Amino acid sequence: MLEIEPSSVALSVWSPPYFVGKQYEKGETFESWQTILKKVIENHALVLKPGGFLVINIADILCFKDENIPRIQALNISHQKCKVTREMVLETRQKYPHYTRYQLAELLGCSEQTIDRRLNGNNIRGGKYLTQTRVKLVSHYLEKYAYNIGIYLYDKRIWAKDPCWANSQWTTNSLKAVSEYEDLYIFWKPGEYVIDRSKLSNQEWKEWGSRGIWFINSVRVNNDHEAKFPEELATRIIRLFSAKGDLVIDPFMGSGTTAIAAIKTDRKYIGIEKELSYVTLAEKRIQETTFVQTTLNFASFT
Repeated sequence: MLEIEPSSVALSVWSPPYFVGKQYEKGETFESWQTILKKVIENHALVLKPGGFLVINIADILCFKDENIPRIQALNISHQKCKVTREMVLETRQKYPHYTRYQLAELLGCSEQTIDRRLNGNNIRGGKYLTQTRVKLVSHYLEKYAYNIGIYLYDKRIWAKDPCWANSQWTTNSLKAVSEYEDLYIFWKPGEYVIDRSKLSNQEWKEWGSRGIWFINSVRVNNDHEAKFPEELATRIIRLFSAKGDLVIDPFMGSGTTAIAAIKTDRKYIGIEKELSYVTLAEKRIQETTFVQTTLNFASFT
């Protein structure tokens, strides 16, 4: 990013790694992950032009491993295959006080694990020996890193995707909600920016331009990249927060979605990506898009 001309970028659009165990995140600690975000955000103090925007698509970490939290207990009676209840075990143990749990299990026709669970309430979510998880909010990290370099949180939107993103089939086995949305944090570098209502149609302003929640289906197949975001998401951000001819960058280019959206909306783009396989993928998709756009423009001109 430091090779980009200072104060030349009108809009930066990116979705960083989420620290959820993807292949390209191997070896990262929570601390090193924060360092990456901090450095990339800090670089925007140089490359963003005054009045420019930085839009980060990210979600909170819903399963953050924490060895210090209590074991999370969940008695899911809907999924109990054994009809033996705690009351039945207590009643049997009262009759046979010297029985071991193995003997109680044989008498009641269940496993010794069932006896243990009914007596001790150790229905531990995720298993007895796995590190427990909790929700970890990440937005305050982004806000702090940006605020410290003079870039300020201007707005926020919610991308409402669809539950089949996680093959959820519209339900979970716990009381936790299905993951069906992500956040868009919109930062602004002080300076004048232009409000041009003609960039969108009146219908588009009503449907999404002025709305806080964007309903966009997630990418159905991630067979060439683990975490693609939909082109429609990048397109809306680019159309709303930049103008034709502006320079748009993506410091985590991945499969090239931001570049493709920029090409189709007549913006210039710069994409940065460290994984060679994704660079190759992005270049291929960009070349295909450029060819199609050139063909369409030629047909329109003739």
